[in-house]
Amino acid sequence: MSRMTTAELRGYHQICGADGAMMVIACDQRGGMRTLLASDPGEQAKIGNDVLGQTKADITRYLASQASCVLVDPICAVPQLVDDGVIDRNTALLIGLDASGWDTSPEGYRLSKLVEGIDARRVRALGGTGGKIMVYLRSDVPAANTHNIEILRDVIADFAKEDLLLVVEFLTYALEGESEEDYAAKIPELIQGGTKICLELGSKLLKLPYPGSPESCAEVTRLAGDVPWAVLSAGVDHKTFLGQVEHAMANGASGVIAGRSLWKDCISLDRNVTREKLQGTAVPRLREIQAVVARYRQPAAKVA
Repeated sequence: MSRMTTAELRGYHQICGADGAMMVIACDQRGGMRTLLASDPGEQAKIGNDVLGQTKADITRYLASQASCVLVDPICAVPQLVDDGVIDRNTALLIGLDASGWDTSPEGYRLSKLVEGIDARRVRALGGTGGKIMVYLRSDVPAANTHNIEILRDVIADFAKEDLLLVVEFLTYALEGESEEDYAAKIPELIQGGTKICLELGSKLLKLPYPGSPESCAEVTRLAGDVPWAVLSAGVDHKTFLGQVEHAMANGASGVIAGRSLWKDCISLDRNVTREKLQGTAVPRLREIQAVVARYRQPAAKVA
């Protein structure tokens, strides 16, 4: 099992709150954020990176300042968040390496992509506390993962060389022709299997979809050992996510990396509306999540 170095551990402490638990606000989406800002595809196409950057700046200023860390992309959000003094000095910064969307293999498998020119050294140059990489995995179909495992292996090695914290995330997906019911029944197995793959590749910090049940959360914790894991929101509604956070934290998770469940109905092309809803709706939601996390907070990871 891979353990954090002293430098990585320092970064981990910075993305955690005073209670030692992760409370990260994720707003690294690009395409997904456009669909929330406008319903019409034509209007979505007109939304530039500058508008996305302004939206992410507002999320950082009004919501992430109430948490321990913000996760953003390197296209729309940095270096502006740092250079313009938007990000609070006490808010850590994670920078995502994964590009928006995916390619598809002839077999219908999702092929993950990286943002060109973004590696560990560039993340450090942009002021990042650490990086985040997301790939798609179907642990029950080894052939589906070859390309994405190579990406993970290379990124993990690059961040290890730079001695910089890396959060490893994977998402699962339904295969072509797979029914919604059959896919849903496999979620616990897929999350556990994906966790094994990431750990075998040397991951030291995991961002995981909800594993499907309290029992599956406990199994993920058993598999991870001393490797901390945070549960992500995947855009579910706030009430649902609160229950998932409760199950995850009660069964060994080390915190939360939450995005759309907090702010998806709070952002607008009218920044005054965005600011009002972030403060009036998103921050209270964050407080509810923080209250759940506080009941089960875990001590910070230890260096080997």
